[in-house]
Amino acid sequence: MGSSAADVGPTGEPASGEGPKRTNLIQRSIDRFDRFQMRRRWLAFPMAVVKKFGDDRAGNLAALIAYYGFFSLFPLLLVLVAVLGFILRGNATLQESIVNSALAQFPIIGDQIKTNVKALSGSAGVALGIGTLVALWAGLGVTNAAQNAFNDVWGVPLTGRPDFLKTRLRSLVMLLVLGGLMIASTVLSGLGSASNVQLFGIRLTSLLISLVLNFVLYMLAFRLLVNAPLSWGDVLPGAILGAILWTALQYLGGYYVQRVVKHASAVYGFFGIVIGLLTWIYLAAQLTLYAAEVNVVRKRRLWPRSLQAPPTSLGARTPAGDPTVPRGSRPG
Repeated sequence: MGSSAADVGPTGEPASGEGPKRTNLIQRSIDRFDRFQMRRRWLAFPMAVVKKFGDDRAGNLAALIAYYGFFSLFPLLLVLVAVLGFILRGNATLQESIVNSALAQFPIIGDQIKTNVKALSGSAGVALGIGTLVALWAGLGVTNAAQNAFNDVWGVPLTGRPDFLKTRLRSLVMLLVLGGLMIASTVLSGLGSASNVQLFGIRLTSLLISLVLNFVLYMLAFRLLVNAPLSWGDVLPGAILGAILWTALQYLGGYYVQRVVKHASAVYGFFGIVIGLLTWIYLAAQLTLYAAEVNVVRKRRLWPRSLQAPPTSLGARTPAGDPTVPRGSRPG
């Protein structure tokens, strides 16, 4: 017998449960993959990191870091170039070598800074001092945002975080450490470029130096920007991963600029540069928070973990008596 009019939908398709059947098939596939990943340790850990990242809404935290980083990066790099101009004023060749080799690692804006390096180097001492203070204040925004993000992923409640003054002082210390490591990387990279070593040796040396300095930076950031009693071993895995990802992002930034930003600039002009820089900073912030989540998942043993489970309180997933888990912490 043929189908009755009641069995046919308004578009002529069967109105009997095609939609629910398709939904059930998708849900069964998701359930099957969820059970698969939870039974395999090599897959359960990264999936738990991804789940924790989503539960913390770390994408929003990364966007906040990118926002402040956008307004902090450019003035800090300008001051860096200006300071190098004064320190190496008697050695123009070395100064040019350092600027060309180091700033090339900063996608999108490196060429802009190299273009204006002569104007910066000729700035008056008072103007440089004022510019340095303004840049340091602007740079506090990104370190404050990073500090809040790291405390969020570790589940530190607002009542357990440092006050306004301590937060700014801690951010200032980290900003100075970041600047020192950046200057060290700049000088060493410049010296390597100025030497008569083969090209492969130069690139390898620069890569290793950047990797080591980035590792030190992540160790300090993950250890000092979290208001919780963590050990150096607690932040070691995330620091290793963060250093590798950040170094790779630095070197892949040049490819990104050539393939994406150049074409965007041709169409959108200055807005293409802004969009490209924001995208690069946002990606760096996301990778950094993923590395931080690795430390949390490992320390709190938050795996295996169902991808469909609601956000779980950190205290419920952590052994009793762990001093790094504050009472009443938010879900993570």
